[in-house]
Amino acid sequence: MENNVNHPQFWEDIYLADDAGWNLGGVTPIFESIANEIKPGNVCILGCGCGYDSVMFAQKGFDVTAVDFAPSAINALNVLAKESKVNIQIIQSDIFSLIPEHVNTFDYIIEQTCFCAIDPILRQEYERLVKNLLKPGGKLIGLWFPLDKPIDDGGPPWGTTVDEVKSIFKNGWTIERDEFLDLSIKSRKGREKMIIFRKA
Repeated sequence: MENNVNHPQFWEDIYLADDAGWNLGGVTPIFESIANEIKPGNVCILGCGCGYDSVMFAQKGFDVTAVDFAPSAINALNVLAKESKVNIQIIQSDIFSLIPEHVNTFDYIIEQTCFCAIDPILRQEYERLVKNLLKPGGKLIGLWFPLDKPIDDGGPPWGTTVDEVKSIFKNGWTIERDEFLDLSIKSRKGREKMIIFRKA
């Protein structure tokens, strides 16, 4: 296995080994609930994986851009989108390559197991990326995970804390929601927290 999380082959090897522990095999209940609460708009899903949430948002009237590194994930999403008869802009790319083309493009960005998958030294760059991608007033809807793992234990996934997340998304952001939700799947209850940040 290519031992470099900054290289697509690392993630492709995980999919090929059927070892994608982040893959829920279906829609994330919290995001489905959120999709029913917010006004449809342009949404970007970073590290979209096999694309269950991408398809769900598209079915609910959102204009969806889904991005992932791994060819297998992108292929799975292409098949799922076709079967579901939805239009999704599907991009196989490093998320950091979305700038400058997609500056101020999105009303919403969905975060789930992308922040914890990138090299921790890139977390500040991730914040800058998201800020650039969102329109003014746009929202970063995040399930921040895993909160029970020390970052020194390595990764991916690399651990984080609520304090770290809030310290990174501090300047130019306001917090709209900050709560543990009963809709978290069983294996992640208490290990993930939904925090929604709004760009100034």
